[in-house]
Amino acid sequence: MISMTGVYAGYGGGDVLQGLDLELAHRSVTCIVGPNGAGKSTVLRTISGQLAPRLGQIRFGGHDIAGRHPARLIKAGIVQVPQKNGLFPAMTVEENVLLGGYLRRREKAYLRGRYAQLAERFPLIAERAGDPAGNLSGGQRRTVEFARALMLEPALVLLDEPSLGLDPRSLGLVGDTVNTMRESGITVLIVEQNVRFGLGIADRGVVMESGRVLMADSAKTILDDPEMGALFLGGAP
Repeated sequence: MISMTGVYAGYGGGDVLQGLDLELAHRSVTCIVGPNGAGKSTVLRTISGQLAPRLGQIRFGGHDIAGRHPARLIKAGIVQVPQKNGLFPAMTVEENVLLGGYLRRREKAYLRGRYAQLAERFPLIAERAGDPAGNLSGGQRRTVEFARALMLEPALVLLDEPSLGLDPRSLGLVGDTVNTMRESGITVLIVEQNVRFGLGIADRGVVMESGRVLMADSAKTILDDPEMGALFLGGAP
């Protein structure tokens, strides 16, 4: 699906990613974990085009996409859900979701059809269509953000700390939504500080440190690894 080879990228002349190598399998859910400053969110920004790598290659669907404009990458099938506050609170749920199709805004029939498909997949979208997004709970807002990201039928969805600030019930809603994406054939890459939650909904796990991949394995293997448990989870589960 996507591969990063020897990627160096950063800010203000300093590299956060230090020759990163990473591969994502088609239709998988992969979660990146690691300490603050490891470069987790920088990976997402580099893939989505918000940050151009200084060196290295990023291949998606057989093409090198390193440094492409974000709008071109959205058209190619890559979308990113921001960390938080991604909705317009005064706009309705329906209006917020439809914004995800802005690049095809002239294709009214397509957008209406796509919205109907998402409303069927996510009942909340249908039930709260006319409500201001600001009236929703944290988990419900996340669901709307995910639905908006799916408007143009992406192949790859990037999620930046989807659990941030959510209660346990809302976390369950986010987990269900990620499962829905997986079942729909979408590849998902998650960056998470909540290690148990992120690896708990993922197929694969990636541990980063100092801009490189320290470990990549099945999510369960990483969760069960005593060394990883001591490093990130405060001991064994």
